Amino acid sequence: MAREKVTIQDIADALGISRNTASKALNGTNGIPDETRNKVIKKAIELKYKQFAFMDTESVQPRNSGNIALLTENLPNTSHFGSKLISGMEKRISAEGYNLSMHIIRDIDQESLSLPNNFDVANVDGIICIELFNSEYSKLITSLGIPTIFIDCSADICYPEFQADVLLMENEHSTYQLTKKLIDGGYTSLGFIGDYNHCRSFNERWVGFNRALIESGIQLDLSQCILDDDRLFFSSPEWADAKLSQINQLPSAFVCANDYIAVTFMKSLKNMLSIPNDLVICGFDNGPESSIVEPHLTTVHIYSNQMGVKAAEMLLSRIHDPKQPYQVSHIYTKLILRDSTPNIS
Repeated sequence: MAREKVTIQDIADALGISRNTASKALNGTNGIPDETRNKVIKKAIELKYKQFAFMDTESVQPRNSGNIALLTENLPNTSHFGSKLISGMEKRISAEGYNLSMHIIRDIDQESLSLPNNFDVANVDGIICIELFNSEYSKLITSLGIPTIFIDCSADICYPEFQADVLLMENEHSTYQLTKKLIDGGYTSLGFIGDYNHCRSFNERWVGFNRALIESGIQLDLSQCILDDDRLFFSSPEWADAKLSQINQLPSAFVCANDYIAVTFMKSLKNMLSIPNDLVICGFDNGPESSIVEPHLTTVHIYSNQMGVKAAEMLLSRIHDPKQPYQVSHIYTKLILRDSTPNIS
């Protein structure tokens, strides 16, 4: 008899919470406490719910296959590129006989520079870090002497001193190309939205944006940019409204660090003007929301599944040959032009 499909209601019942709360936690909705979200996702992994069916919540005991630990601050969900990335990674790792276990790095772990309770250093052959941008905690991980790869990393990491491999999507050149197309299309006052210190990827996108301005002879106007601490972008629905109201003269185009930020600000901008008639906007990631929002969002596509496979191959290579030089690799991206930025091609 086939096993019945696990539902959100099953997860909610197992935790004694409402189906609505469980659904919001799985979909990354704002307003759900981190502790509740973590419990819901861990239960989803335990019950093999949909996209989490391939994961384990705890490290397994020693056996013939090896163990690779995935460390992350933010749990992947269906709207984030991390879900597809982890799927591709797990398939490649499993083909080599390794088990993948996930460990959530809480704020308290980072503040105290402590490893998760279920993380057994002696039973881990390799480490994959996703959405882990605390530089001091990153140094703690690399100090363990275990082969490690970071998929994106802290913005202030100094590569020659960083004892781990790093894999990123191509950020700088694609953002440069997008910004240059906007300039060539007649949009000559441009603002950037996003915390360029949040992670290396955001930093590289900021660099690409600025390079396009410099080459075109356009002066960067910081008063038309929103570069606050990343945590503030998710503080409240009204935050974007307040930041936009502080800009005396809006630019003709906004380049955003990712799609989530772009969509959030599109909602606020629509209360003030018409997109794309009065202002154009673009993002990065090509997440599901980018093709749902009106007008459809110009963005940059990330090959998430292929990045997962590449990350696994880089880590397996490091496990087999720990003394090889460390690598910093970028996977090409693809520009997706949509209705939020007309007049460019």
